[in-house]
Amino acid sequence: MNRDTSSYSLFNNPPNLARIRQVMFECKDPIEISLEEFETYWPFIDNVWVKQRSNSSKEGHCTTDYYMCRLRRPTHRTSETRPLPEGKRPRKKRVREGGVCNFQIKVVRFEGAYSTVTIARTPGSSTIHSHDLDHIDKVKRNSGLMEFARKEAVKGFLPSSIYTKFQDEPDKLSEAGGRFCTVTDVRNVSAKWRIQNPEVKLVPHDGYEYQKGHGIVRIQGADGNKDVTPGPRQPFTDPNSPLPPDTLSFPQFPLEFLEPYLPKHDERRQFPHVTLSYASSMDSKISLLPGMQTVLSGPEAKLMTHYLRSRHDAILVGVGTVLADNPGLNCRLEGAGGYGGLGRMWQPRPVVIDPTGRWPVHPECRMLRTAVEGKGKAPWVVVSPGAQIHPQKLMMLKGYGGDFLRIVEYNQSWRLRWEAVLRALASEGIKSVMIEGGGTVLSELLNPEYTEFIDSIIVTVAPTYLGRGGVVVSPDSKRDEQGKPNAALNPRDVKWTPLGQNVIMCGKIRTPPPDPPET
Repeated sequence: MNRDTSSYSLFNNPPNLARIRQVMFECKDPIEISLEEFETYWPFIDNVWVKQRSNSSKEGHCTTDYYMCRLRRPTHRTSETRPLPEGKRPRKKRVREGGVCNFQIKVVRFEGAYSTVTIARTPGSSTIHSHDLDHIDKVKRNSGLMEFARKEAVKGFLPSSIYTKFQDEPDKLSEAGGRFCTVTDVRNVSAKWRIQNPEVKLVPHDGYEYQKGHGIVRIQGADGNKDVTPGPRQPFTDPNSPLPPDTLSFPQFPLEFLEPYLPKHDERRQFPHVTLSYASSMDSKISLLPGMQTVLSGPEAKLMTHYLRSRHDAILVGVGTVLADNPGLNCRLEGAGGYGGLGRMWQPRPVVIDPTGRWPVHPECRMLRTAVEGKGKAPWVVVSPGAQIHPQKLMMLKGYGGDFLRIVEYNQSWRLRWEAVLRALASEGIKSVMIEGGGTVLSELLNPEYTEFIDSIIVTVAPTYLGRGGVVVSPDSKRDEQGKPNAALNPRDVKWTPLGQNVIMCGKIRTPPPDPPET
């Protein structure tokens, strides 16, 4: 057999492995990835988890697996009364108390037009692990790393030779979670194959030899022997996958001024954080005519808008905006899912308010094409009980990972109640919503009766007047008790920030509840 084994690498690490292992370990927010990405990266983090149980939906489209952190499960010594096979010594097993870490996750597999896997903390989980990833890597090796060793073992190489070649590439070994890998780990992996193939004489890799007192070592200056030097760490994006042409560069200008107005993920609340965000002319218009797209944001403000999308769980618009613009409602910044990032990272969930079911959702609409291409998520469509949704249309949307949400509560104008809409989104795990349009939705939510639901407003003001025929965003006129005109809404903590040709106005609307008294 021809073995040119001196210079090839034992590692085939997927792109950006170290960072993605850390993201999947911390699981700060739900991670939605493709089935292919899950099968690629999960083996390198499976040492953290112990499976508890599984269940499946009636239709069979959805399977949910529940896991707990390995340090939550105690280990026990093998009973001393259990006889050992002849010639086998008892294993030295470290006893672990258990209950050290209460981190728990669920892994939801959805099979459809675009099969996805969502990894999220369960309601009873701790918010963080009680230990770091290195600690788990020391307790147990992951199966992705051990698969590299197994592939070499079945070629007939000595475990010590495999281990030595592992150590020749410390950066790749560490990236794959192998800092604490030992030669015993490699021996255990190769043991089963060796039992099945006892006649095979195990050999070292070319360019390696056994030296008494040192084990397997690399031969210095051997003919054809090339040094295996670890390459540079993978960048955040996969260099082998060119970015789509519509990718936007991540903003290189300061955006810290937005932070006070953005969601705080550690905040416990009944309803999602709601941000109203839109571009407006000097005369408070968002377009020249109803249904007509009008560009008001400069390039810097456009990048800011996509950054805001990346910071929210959902983007909400009215059906009029969808019918007029056929939007994608995704984040196109470099590093987002579909634009060099993992899975659906930074991608918000589109939410369409369509009480009567007017939107003829079909596979060629931008939102579904975006979902199929892995550049965003499929939409949730909010409808009323009276909306006639054809079962085939319902199953088609579900097949893309979207859904219809029926709301049964109305206000005095026979419109869906925003309180019920936001409560429904919260029940689906949405913690923050960015509302972008259209004019009817924005104007309604600027009315005082909704101030308890709207947290922030971020308006991009363009240096132009669109004129009387434009679509206005404005709350209803208000009067005081004497019938005199009164201001409809006064945002607080207002900040004006120039950004390219635009000016960004940020303000807060909802008054936060007072801090509980100290006990």
